[in-house]
Amino acid sequence: MRIPIRDVTPETKTAEILGWVHEVRDLGGLTFFLIRDRTGILQVTVPKKKVGEQVLSALRDASRESLVRVRGNVKAIEKAPGGRELVPDEFEVVCRSESPLPLDVVEKVPAELDTRLDARFLDARRPRVAAVFQVRSVALQTVSEFLYAHGFVNISTPKIVAAATEGGTELFPIAYFEKEAFLNQSPQLYKQMMMGAGFEKVFEIGPIFRAEEHNTTKHLNEATSIDIEVSFADHHAVMELLEELIVAVYREVNERCTSALEGLEIGALPVPKTPFPRLQYTEAIRMAAEATGEPIAYGDDIGTTAEKAIGELMGEHYFIVDWPTEIKPYYAMPYEDNPTVCKAFDLMHPRMELSSGAQRVHQHDLLVRQIQAKGLNPDNFEFYLEPFRYGMPPHAGWGLGAERLIMTMLSLGNIREAVLFPRDRHRLTP
Repeated sequence: MRIPIRDVTPETKTAEILGWVHEVRDLGGLTFFLIRDRTGILQVTVPKKKVGEQVLSALRDASRESLVRVRGNVKAIEKAPGGRELVPDEFEVVCRSESPLPLDVVEKVPAELDTRLDARFLDARRPRVAAVFQVRSVALQTVSEFLYAHGFVNISTPKIVAAATEGGTELFPIAYFEKEAFLNQSPQLYKQMMMGAGFEKVFEIGPIFRAEEHNTTKHLNEATSIDIEVSFADHHAVMELLEELIVAVYREVNERCTSALEGLEIGALPVPKTPFPRLQYTEAIRMAAEATGEPIAYGDDIGTTAEKAIGELMGEHYFIVDWPTEIKPYYAMPYEDNPTVCKAFDLMHPRMELSSGAQRVHQHDLLVRQIQAKGLNPDNFEFYLEPFRYGMPPHAGWGLGAERLIMTMLSLGNIREAVLFPRDRHRLTP
């Protein structure tokens, strides 16, 4: 019976493995194969004069990246990967790989990112790439476990919608029978509606779609968003929850992804310290202006250059809080004593924004006025506004970008490295 390569030890004596031919070294009378599965690499040593014709015939057909089945005796050997080798009694080519390969899985010959993404199935065989997705899997599992432990209900919301979450033109229109429809920008409206249903705490991990024409290293047109909404909570409460979640993810990845982090040549991740600093918007634009020499007018957004400058000064995760109401979405709650400022926040990594959130407007009439102030028609949001007529509790929430979280955790150079099949301005396949 086949066993994972990581479980092959000299103590197992005999083993059967299934894996891909990672490398081959033919020394004449002796041939070395490195066989790889998702758990590790094992050296298969073939003394040609001591094996049968079936094994020799299979060797000749075993090109790199062919899938092979090998059965034999396990021996301790200090120089082999993992300190052991397999000497085969049986060697079968289950599925032969064509040559040449679209890219070098061994990574001796570097490939451009576009080449890698074009052959993503093969790129993902590379241990360094597989390690990214091992970390991503553990990170998203940790998010779910953390939120379940805090009493959250997991929900699923529509990805085909009739109205934009925030208005604007950054929408993908789709043909939906006789109606106008769009791919959803965010589960925002629906998770707020569930506050009106009395669910109190909800979360969703799912795709969001933004028709932004950016072609940068940190933007995608289809991304994975981690969203929460909490009743009877203000912005301070959900900010605390967010920073606790970030710390939990870092700790769990350190605990459960040791080999993946070693493969990425990272070692242990530095776990962020809480509480994260709270930086007021006015202070943030002042810092950016001093650092870059380019003033930012009050009410302007904080662009990439300013973000980078502030991040270098902060050097850790931090929040930007108390944003001008005019530049945040209509559902962000203004301060009662100063409605020009709202209870919104952005969670920042020194490299980029990771999350946006706010305490929400829960009063129907105020929400209508804010929708109108953004130049939108409340009639287009009637399905969303209806629950606010019938006892909507105060609530707050945020959305966290999964790919940006992984990108910043692992110091990846491009967000496309954090998603298996990225969708951007130019890429629609594979």
